[in-house]
Amino acid sequence: MEIIYDLEKIEKDEKTVITLGTFDGIHLGHRKILEMLVEKSAALGGRNMLVTFNPHPRSVLVKDKKVRLLNTLDEKIPILESIGVHNLLVLNFTKEFSQKTSYEFIKEYLVDKIGVNEIVIGYDHHFGRGRDGNESALRKMGDEFGFKVSLVEAVCIDNITVSSTAIRNALSEGDILLAGKLLGRRYSFSGIVVHGDKRGMDLGFPTANIEVSGEDKFLPKIGIYLVKINVEEINYFGLMSIGKRPTFYESGDVTTEVYIMNFSKEIYGQNVTVNIIERIRDEEKFSSADELITQMKKDEEIGLEIINNLN
Repeated sequence: MEIIYDLEKIEKDEKTVITLGTFDGIHLGHRKILEMLVEKSAALGGRNMLVTFNPHPRSVLVKDKKVRLLNTLDEKIPILESIGVHNLLVLNFTKEFSQKTSYEFIKEYLVDKIGVNEIVIGYDHHFGRGRDGNESALRKMGDEFGFKVSLVEAVCIDNITVSSTAIRNALSEGDILLAGKLLGRRYSFSGIVVHGDKRGMDLGFPTANIEVSGEDKFLPKIGIYLVKINVEEINYFGLMSIGKRPTFYESGDVTTEVYIMNFSKEIYGQNVTVNIIERIRDEEKFSSADELITQMKKDEEIGLEIINNLN
């Protein structure tokens, strides 16, 4: 897949099928759009292209709004490649750019610069200044400029319409299983293993403290989770804590650390990827370190039981 940041470097090709949007999460609804994009371009014998925006438009348009992302751009790339997307155009989203109407954007970018045979969009897609771009507007522009428009209907799982918002809500409630259903895969994140206070080692549960890649990455509700962590291309099961460690600290930042089962190597500075399997419990404040150790042993037992029941 070719990743393009400069519109001027794109060779115009009228046999291009395009979709556009942030595609945060690349969930099952997004996948349906992207699969149609790939199918349409293959039938045409042309190229396909996803036009996306960075940073997230809401973080630019809404004052003091920090959008927590389900996917960083780096996380999106291998997923898009696996679906068959040929080209990813990343446009810098600024306040100036946001003032373009949907008509101006389609004509200046897609029609005049990229070339377009067909545009594939989701059922609720809006874009342009004042969100004036929708299916009806696109079809009128298609009549004028000679491109087709294909609409992809909503995807529903367990009577829930799949959306990035629904996934964020599930993660906020700690419902990892629902989030995974809507995504079509386990929720994950990556990060660098950094030095911590080594308290886990003192407790008999040494942990890898992870500095999450992307300061805007969305993390699930504080608590204890069973995870699978990829270290040096090998997967290990582990117990992850997302929280403030209230047994030892009155306040502080939220930290993310993983006790990796059957693992003893030193991995400071290494990049790891964590796939979250299931939530075990809330974070708790214990009256002593011994009480915490007892609970951690119970957590490990629960985790092993879940592992035994997988697949």
